[in-house]
Amino acid sequence: MPTITTTDGVNIFYKDWGAGQPIVFSHGWPLTADDWDAQMTFFLRHGYRVIAHDRRGHGRSDQPSTGNDMNHWVADLAALTEHLNLRDAIHIGHSTGGGEVARYVARHQDRVAKAALVASLTPNMYRSKDNPSGQPPEWFETIRAGVLGNRSEFYRFVPENPFYGYNKDGAKPSEAIIANWWRQGMAGGALAHYATVDSWLEDYTEDLKKITVPVLVMHGEADQVVPFASSVPRAVNLLKNGSLKTYPGYPHGMLTTHADVLNPDLLAFIRS
Repeated sequence: MPTITTTDGVNIFYKDWGAGQPIVFSHGWPLTADDWDAQMTFFLRHGYRVIAHDRRGHGRSDQPSTGNDMNHWVADLAALTEHLNLRDAIHIGHSTGGGEVARYVARHQDRVAKAALVASLTPNMYRSKDNPSGQPPEWFETIRAGVLGNRSEFYRFVPENPFYGYNKDGAKPSEAIIANWWRQGMAGGALAHYATVDSWLEDYTEDLKKITVPVLVMHGEADQVVPFASSVPRAVNLLKNGSLKTYPGYPHGMLTTHADVLNPDLLAFIRS
């Protein structure tokens, strides 16, 4: 398996397919590079080089007891892009990966052409006076308790319900999609998955303000994980060169459930 070793000795797994302008994908919690299969194969067939990694503590990467935080994840991503000598890259992040992309681009714009934030937690997703539509404190504690409790059972509940919107009236759950989410989640480490919640309590406002490259913000209006009103309008307003594309009725995991719609939209943005 292709890996790089970070300065603190952590092995990071990555996929690197094809040639051409690079597109780099950053996955959400508690998933892996495999969550981008539909996007990687699509863009590979359209002549792009596609790269995705398993964040430290996730999937096939090492599970260290330290460094399970956003700044280390961004440093790991920077180490990967430097190792692969990526320039003029497009970075696409989903959910927690959106925070990773925002902070990476803010710090390494000389390597970046464009970025996309899909169902991203940016600028923040916690409820406050300035963000009344964010998630309440008990929501974050429920996630922590689920990871510390019966993690396997909890990792069935999340995809069966809010992640893909399968708890909505008229939804048609896919057992294969639910099982694939569970498979990816259980491949990672409980410590990293628990620590990830801290990254959801961070504020990415200053990162967004620093970004000057074009950024596409994509969000489902029925997102139950990162509520639309919690983050999306504010994110676009903070970006110097941001654009917004919304999807009525689409869930948090829309890159999987509606890849046939989102992939062409991403391609159009990249080519524009």
